[in-house]
Amino acid sequence: MTPSTFRPWFDRRRARATLLLPALFVASDAFAINWLMLQGTEPPDAPVIKPFGFIGLDYQSTSGSDLPAGPWQGQAMMQNQIPPRLEDSSEFQISYARLGVRGRLFDGLLNYWVSPLAGDNGISRNGTPNVKFTDVSVTFNWIPHARIRVGQFMFPGSEEGLQPVVRRDYINPSAVVDQLVNERYFDSDGTPTNDANDLNGPNSGWRDTGVQVFDAFKTGDWEHTYAAMISTGSGLAVYNGWGSGQPDWHLYWSSEWVFGGKGLLREGLKLTAWYQTGERDLRVGATQHEESFDRTRYGVGATLRRGPWRAAGEWVKAEGMIFDGADGGAVPGTISNNGKLVASYNVLPDNEADGWYVDGGYTLFKDWELRARYDRLHRGTDSPVTERRFETVTLGITYRFNEHFRLLADYQFRDVEAPGLPGDAVANQILDDVDNLVAVRLWASF
Repeated sequence: MTPSTFRPWFDRRRARATLLLPALFVASDAFAINWLMLQGTEPPDAPVIKPFGFIGLDYQSTSGSDLPAGPWQGQAMMQNQIPPRLEDSSEFQISYARLGVRGRLFDGLLNYWVSPLAGDNGISRNGTPNVKFTDVSVTFNWIPHARIRVGQFMFPGSEEGLQPVVRRDYINPSAVVDQLVNERYFDSDGTPTNDANDLNGPNSGWRDTGVQVFDAFKTGDWEHTYAAMISTGSGLAVYNGWGSGQPDWHLYWSSEWVFGGKGLLREGLKLTAWYQTGERDLRVGATQHEESFDRTRYGVGATLRRGPWRAAGEWVKAEGMIFDGADGGAVPGTISNNGKLVASYNVLPDNEADGWYVDGGYTLFKDWELRARYDRLHRGTDSPVTERRFETVTLGITYRFNEHFRLLADYQFRDVEAPGLPGDAVANQILDDVDNLVAVRLWASF
């Protein structure tokens, strides 16, 4: 392809993204949006510098039930405290505050994204500083059908994980995508009884640092998107170090049958499949000897949007490095009643987990949406002793004041059990007291 033919090809390809750009910050229900293209590219008329931002204001609350049994009986239960602080069962928070710039350079041959994040969330509040650069990347649009994105950004994977937080339809993510795909980083498996085994950095936020090759193309009524990425496996690498030194590998494919419409009005059925694998170093057992463990995640999903209706579902499988909550259900760092134990975070390095969710919504009177989601997570499935089953039903309503302001209200019915243990086992006595949760969030964006 000569330079004279490359430019018209490039402009045609970029023009297809023009109608999608506004969706990143003003879309209502963006399940049909191609997140890889939207976040990794810019339209032909994009400026050199385009500022953007949003803020989320929250109120979340549970009944605040204390632990009914075990070494920390009578103390606060971790799952009934509001994250990320885990200091109270009811909190007002500035959950997210983001200000960033993105733009198009060299007549579209390169685009960039730089965006720090603050607020009370698993990224900003974990580790220092309290403001963290989550997305810092450039995309080179030089090779036909093979755009190259370099830096720190959302890795290709779960559809829910790929959605910017400001565009998600629920206040809290599903348990399966949050616990299995949103990676938490630890130095130990939590075996020592005198150490809280705190996080050694922020959650990944479904991000990693690396190089991604990707693009989208059409065949008839279908739009297909592919991505392949090699990354460090360390999430937000500036704050989490450089992992095990072994790379993570990511593969992604989506195909959407487009029924009609454009931009926010586009309707279609989208099918996705993804896979990622890598290694993690962890100190394990009584001797806390450091070993390397495989960490693999993969899943399939589907999203549908037609008229006032939308629906989505995903299934995720996890092998290795399974997050396993905290000792006795207590807040990590608290001392047991006999003064001999410190509650710690735990990891199951050789175990497995899987789960799924289904979600549906219906738009009323243009500005209101009624929605419901059921998600189920089976964690630590290799043994009846470690297995935990999470079931959550979320009922929600959304009101859109205008393109810049959106109000969400959710109520979560939460049920957790240890199915491999007797009903009167200490673990099930504790899990029976996991409270339901109410949450309200106001989004403001520009």
